[in-house]
Amino acid sequence: MASNFQLFLNQNRDSLHFHLYGDFDGISAHELIHALKKHGNDYFEVFIDTNDLTQIHSFGVDVFQNNLNFLTKKNRNIIFIGRHKRRFAA
Repeated sequence: MASNFQLFLNQNRDSLHFHLYGDFDGISAHELIHALKKHGNDYFEVFIDTNDLTQIHSFGVDVFQNNLNFLTKKNRNIIFIGRHKRRFAA
């Protein structure tokens, strides 16, 4: 994992929100995927805030996008927000 990557989650009755901080690489992508699998099953909408990412490695985005189909098959609506949202949208 990138030494400065952090992932925080906030949940309310209707949705789950992830806030990403630091650098996003392949191991960070796996951490996010694991968190989505663990916490996202009960929510239709999952928001991922990319505003506070400082460096985004292409390999990390590729790893995440390769697993995105599996995550969306679970009827989850994953919505990217923040200034880097276009980098993550498949």
